[in-house]
Amino acid sequence: MGTVTAPDGTTIFYKDWGPRDARPIVFHHGWPLSADDWDNQMLFFLAQGFRVIAHDRRGHGRSSQSAAGHEMDTYAADVAVLTGELDLRDAVHIGHSTGGGEVARYVARAEPGRVGKAVLLSAVPPVMVKSESNPGGLPIEVFDGFRASLAANRAHFYIEVSSGPFYGFNRPGAEVSQGLIDNWWRQGMAGAANAHYECIKAFSETDFTEDLEQIDVPVLVAHGTDDQIVPYADSAPLSAALLKHGTLKTYEGFPHGMPATHPDVLNRDILEFVTS
Repeated sequence: MGTVTAPDGTTIFYKDWGPRDARPIVFHHGWPLSADDWDNQMLFFLAQGFRVIAHDRRGHGRSSQSAAGHEMDTYAADVAVLTGELDLRDAVHIGHSTGGGEVARYVARAEPGRVGKAVLLSAVPPVMVKSESNPGGLPIEVFDGFRASLAANRAHFYIEVSSGPFYGFNRPGAEVSQGLIDNWWRQGMAGAANAHYECIKAFSETDFTEDLEQIDVPVLVAHGTDDQIVPYADSAPLSAALLKHGTLKTYEGFPHGMPATHPDVLNRDILEFVTS
């Protein structure tokens, strides 16, 4: 475990496991979580001989609770500081949900040679909010509701999200894991309320269309059809179509939090993509 410091003084916490000469895989977590959300994947890919790295986004987890910078340009710049400090080359960047947006923004701007492949899991690109150019998006009122619930009672709101739509535990017959619910809440409450509040705008209103169009490396776009947080039809197929070298992988009935609910399936498919 270590830290790097962004130009504005914000400290970014990260984990770095495995041989330094192995191919690096960098994991980017979703809102409002931390690097801990990747425990399963980091252990799996570490056992496969990779170097695995995951950071806490600014204002999340163990990173500084900064007053500013809670938008995608700064998130991507923070990643650039991390990858530069560790001098990562030919890395695979894997992002879930908001982390997928962070991956798209970073990879599109990365120095040549830094990135070899990328994976977008249940990711927010191209853009979530509904508009004239994105008629299939979610109304802004949905995200206004997120902000109001967070400001009113963040602890309760996070229980509602983790025990319901995030993992699909609100579906009939769902196999509920109290451990996943508790761990989601633990990670969320470790971060800063201001960062989480402002990040809602970042993940919902940022348009990643130009980022996706600029990416030259192979990208796996993986998404579940029962995603209640980032609806499938307005995300994964559109992202894959914008990418120069995109591969769409659709998981019938899988929820938003599928890396945690179906890790064996996702880990196998990501490994196949990374090593192909």
